[in-house]
Amino acid sequence: MLLTISTTYQPATDLGYLLHKNPARLQSIEVAGGQAHVFYPEATAERCTAALLLDLDPIGLVRGRGGASGEGFALEQYVNDRPYVASSFLSAALSKAFGTAMNGTCKDKPGLPAQALPLAVKVAVVSAPGPDWPSRLFEPLGYEVDIETTPLDPTVPEWGDSRYYTLHLRHTGLRLQDVLTHLYVLLPVLDNDKHYYIGEHEAEKLLHRGGDWLPQHPERGFITRRYLRYLAAYVNPTLERLMEGEVSSVDSASPRMDEVESGSAEPVQQQVAESNDAMRGLAESTLQPKTSLHDQRLQQVAHEIYQLSPKRVLDLGCGEGKLLRLLLRQPKIEYILGMDVSHQALARAAQRLHLDEMPPRQRTRLDLIQGSLLYRDERLAGFDAAALVEVIEHLDPNRLAALEAVVFGQARPAHVFVTTPNADYNQLFEKLNAGEFRHDDHRFEWSRAEFAAWATAVAERHGYQVRLVGMGEEVAGVGAPSQMAVFMKKDA
Repeated sequence: MLLTISTTYQPATDLGYLLHKNPARLQSIEVAGGQAHVFYPEATAERCTAALLLDLDPIGLVRGRGGASGEGFALEQYVNDRPYVASSFLSAALSKAFGTAMNGTCKDKPGLPAQALPLAVKVAVVSAPGPDWPSRLFEPLGYEVDIETTPLDPTVPEWGDSRYYTLHLRHTGLRLQDVLTHLYVLLPVLDNDKHYYIGEHEAEKLLHRGGDWLPQHPERGFITRRYLRYLAAYVNPTLERLMEGEVSSVDSASPRMDEVESGSAEPVQQQVAESNDAMRGLAESTLQPKTSLHDQRLQQVAHEIYQLSPKRVLDLGCGEGKLLRLLLRQPKIEYILGMDVSHQALARAAQRLHLDEMPPRQRTRLDLIQGSLLYRDERLAGFDAAALVEVIEHLDPNRLAALEAVVFGQARPAHVFVTTPNADYNQLFEKLNAGEFRHDDHRFEWSRAEFAAWATAVAERHGYQVRLVGMGEEVAGVGAPSQMAVFMKKDA
């Protein structure tokens, strides 16, 4: 796959300073799956072109089990488009070859990275879900977009065009740093087949690289979902953080995304400040300000558990261990058990929590086990508190009776905390059409009345009292974005 960047800025050879690559020589870099070669087909004062040629080893991809080329049936491992199409491999190569330029630094000419340049980019070839998608992604960023179609077979024109295109982008004045960042994010979005593991670090990377422009992009939902491979655990919190950034951008003097997240910037007007405070504020003063709704839920559950001073706590559907990390900070908890049906999620939790590096005394406080909430499990008995954070909506409704029997009938923790989205609130999400769920993996989303009816019935059947709590900003008529039922055993 080949990417070229050209400029007619005078002197055009300043492109070499920006990219930190000498136009006079070929440079080769080891990257995931092969090698990247940087060279200059032309380098004059009038026009300069830098080329990045990515040479992937198809056999090496299979041996390394990289992405789609390492999965599936035997022939598919070797017959695929990975060595030829612009993808996450090219994005990673861009970061490694031009990382200094992408960060906007130039040692020899410090003022040059801020200079808007006339730039032309060619990518051969890109894969896209349709011929209109390159324009839908790049035109809102100010590019002039042209694509060259590729026929499935030139000898059989009636077969039509393939999904592969040569992409041409032109901009009359943009920082090179911005162009590289746009390519870094959007090329994997067009291709939608990542060769690396998608985790929280990828969500943070998207926010870091896209924080200045993605909140205002009309296709931000599509970009976020494709970049994070439709993984609900990361897509929704990332979109919420992007929306928070958009709320803060009502004025041209608004703080940047990173300033909003760190809490270092002053609000630009009182109305925005009050809105942000309401969105992020919870009744408990111990919660950190300016956090995503996802983190607010976790912190609110952790705070509720803290108030009980339990000794043994269950995290059912623990995922990658975010709540576990908060619970480990509570010294009164003597033992924590995290359970998830996914081995991969448990492996990521172990990595996130650095289990292999924990001091022995801390390590004895935590165990991770694989298991299902739909089957009786003696390991779940004898706990003071159990949390099911955004779990029930991922089950088919006809499976809820089995979950109820396991958690409330057999395990019977003294306290149970169940959170789930509030469907009444969905009408406030601009990009969510009527009848759609917030996540692709949700099997249902309940209104406040539906959740209250379920929680009340469960409590009555199993000898619990129940208290219903909103999570997030309360809006008249629709409630809060999420809702929680706090169950307490009557004989506790």
